[in-house]
Formats: sequence, C-alpha cells, structure tokens
Amino acid sequence: MTRLTGTVLRLTVLVGENDTFRHRPLYSEIVHRAHAAGLAGASVFRGVEGFGASSLVHTSRLLSLSEDLPVAVVVVDTEERVRAFLPELDALVTEGLILLDHCEVVRHARGAPGGEAR
Repeated sequence: MTRLTGTVLRLTVLVGENDTFRHRPLYSEIVHRAHAAGLAGASVFRGVEGFGASSLVHTSRLLSLSEDLPVAVVVVDTEERVRAFLPELDALVTEGLILLDHCEVVRHARGAPGGEAR
C-alpha cells in the first residue's frame, strides 16, 4: 500500500446512483479501475438529497423516495497519479461532475486486523 504524505490531489466524481457502464454501476466501475490503476484509495458515498444539471431534486425522504440518488466517488493519490487516471474517466462519465482539489494528508494509516490498536 502506498503511504501518502504531504500535498495530494483529491478526485471527486459526482454521478447518479443509477448511472451505468456496460450494465455495471458507474461508481463501481470507477472504483475498480482506480484499484487496477494502483491508486492509493477510493470510496463511494451515497447522498441523501441533491440535484445537478437536470435541476431535478433527488431525495431519500420517504414521501418522495428517489431511485437515483447522488453518488460521490472520491479518489486520493499524488497529483501525477490522479492526473494520469483522468483519461479513464473520459470514457466512463458522460453525465456528472468531475472535481479536482489539492489536500494535505494529516494521517494515512492502516488499522490493525479486527480493528485492534497496535
């Protein structure tokens, strides 16, 4: 596992939960490609409410339950490695938003197996 230190680049891809690529959830395809590319890490976060270019509000509230909630895929690694991954997204993300921002790593540590402190 690559240990990150100092300034890194955070890639955030905002898409819909129902967006797909070749019959697979788009967020899952992005995570698996980031893993195959050897990036330091990726996580998917499901939103509870949001809207995008369509201006249609999607929400998880019971009375207006949406089946296409917003999803954020967040990838963090060195700037060089994240920018090298961007062409992968060109073929995948046809609708959505791709953001890049610089961040400072405060701690990048792997927990012990079973959640025990070392």
